[in-house]
Amino acid sequence: MSRPHTRLRALAALAAAAVAAVAQSSPAGYDFEREVVAQQHPYPAQEDVRILKLYEGLRVADVSDAMDLVGLMGSGLVSAEIKPLWRDLDDFSHRIQGIAMTARYQRTNRPIPRLSPEEYDQWRGKWYATLSKEHFVPLIRPGMVLVIEASEDGDSGTIGSNNTMNWKLKGLRGVVSSGGARDTDEIMKEKVPVYTARITRGYPPGRNELESVNRPVTVGGVLVHPGDVVVADGDGVVVVPRRYAEPVAAWARKILDGDKQSRRGLYDKLGLPPDKSVLPD
Repeated sequence: MSRPHTRLRALAALAAAAVAAVAQSSPAGYDFEREVVAQQHPYPAQEDVRILKLYEGLRVADVSDAMDLVGLMGSGLVSAEIKPLWRDLDDFSHRIQGIAMTARYQRTNRPIPRLSPEEYDQWRGKWYATLSKEHFVPLIRPGMVLVIEASEDGDSGTIGSNNTMNWKLKGLRGVVSSGGARDTDEIMKEKVPVYTARITRGYPPGRNELESVNRPVTVGGVLVHPGDVVVADGDGVVVVPRRYAEPVAAWARKILDGDKQSRRGLYDKLGLPPDKSVLPD
């Protein structure tokens, strides 16, 4: 029988050989293969536009109360840890009412090769072009919200100032993520609505991979299907299952109209000038 320290030396030798093999890897020979499951949108664009009109100006509180009324009590409320990066209390431009498109990122288990800075830069570019390629970008339609499941992807800055601006240019209304965001000073300055669980620093290469697009995801404890309605503001995020979108919107509108009328009366009594939060739509 071999002694424990002999076995340990043998295992250490095997580990060293594996590390050496990785260290000798080149960007050209690295395994960048991954199959990404990507689905098209489940609803036509004109139907999304019709649903979005029903949700214009609605708040999370209105929608949450309406979901209680249609029998969805406690459903759709995303964990309070997912918060807005910034808030605009004049125009409320941080608020989102949009149609969900989804993406799922997962933490990678691929080894990182030992490379020169020049080789590493090439390797990083290939990772972005393959394993972290944003397959959802061609699917962005005006009025959509990107909902990202990425709670286990480590300190990965999947959301940043550059890509969120590009998505906004294509009509994306905002991002909701169970993962992290970096470049947050710039995102706040650029006024891109982002709701996220944490602030991160690292970039995706060597940290995470895109697993699927427009498949059901779980974010903040809520199951989100592509085509669901997402409403987000300073109170957090709520997701309305698409099959309940119309009755929830109808009740939420009644709730909001009643709330505005009540608060306008209080504004008058307090001598406050009317603002956007109390003026009729």
